Amino acid sequence: MNNDINEYINYLEYERRLARNTCISYEKDLNDYILFLKQKNINSVNDIVKKDIIQYLELLRKQDIKTTSIARKLTSIKNFHKYLYAIGKVKEDVALIVERPKLAKKLPNVLTVEEVSLLLDIKLNTPFDYRNKAMLELLYGTGLRISELLNLKTFDVDFENCIIRCIGKGSKERIVPIGEYVIKYLQEYLNYRKYFLKKKNNDYLFLNNLGTRLSRFSFFKILKCLLKDKNINKDISPHSIRHSFATHMLEYGADLRSIQELLGHSDISTTRIYTHISNNKVKNDYIEYHPRSKK
Repeated sequence: MNNDINEYINYLEYERRLARNTCISYEKDLNDYILFLKQKNINSVNDIVKKDIIQYLELLRKQDIKTTSIARKLTSIKNFHKYLYAIGKVKEDVALIVERPKLAKKLPNVLTVEEVSLLLDIKLNTPFDYRNKAMLELLYGTGLRISELLNLKTFDVDFENCIIRCIGKGSKERIVPIGEYVIKYLQEYLNYRKYFLKKKNNDYLFLNNLGTRLSRFSFFKILKCLLKDKNINKDISPHSIRHSFATHMLEYGADLRSIQELLGHSDISTTRIYTHISNNKVKNDYIEYHPRSKK
């Protein structure tokens, strides 16, 4: 069964051209699944039945693994069995009718427009200030994922046409427009970028003090320090800024399809979560401001 997994991962990486990190996640999920099957003395994919998958999911629930993680693992399992059936390795897709766990709809944390303005009000004294200002302006100005932001190269920014090119989930490329604020602070940061390079060659746009690509951990640390400095007491992550971008776009009248394109969502149902956030704001504003909304 390990050979089956290896062949599947190669298929994902070289034929489907999925991102390496995505393939690694699939591989880990499937190795855990196969380990469970081997403990049941199942050593061939032809011997797996629907009941085995259900028992594995029940085991995960007993281990208090989050529902979202179980759902992701089941997706890996379902896609693996779908692949085995498609290439004729098995006669039946035994995972096809295994039900997915129901996920609670959790609205993401977002900043208000005023809080974003406060967060982006960074005094520009050092090269680090210029870098941090440019990163946050770009993140909020485009709604990029943090991985997309940190993987940008200098040649991905087209100042003349006011766009950036980024590689999203599934190695999909998309073009995102950038506004005047983003352009201004990116150009100012580029004047200081040589400070970070330290005579090294590196095409990544945002660098640390060693001249290498800034990490997710470092960005998160920078963000937490800025939030604390501005007395913004919310549980905010880099992804929250992406959510804030989409929520504010919707509140200011942007079309949901446009937001979908900007965010790089393959399915508009993923984008619709922001209508819930916007509707909540409408309800809260009504309760707060209408003279007869409450006794």
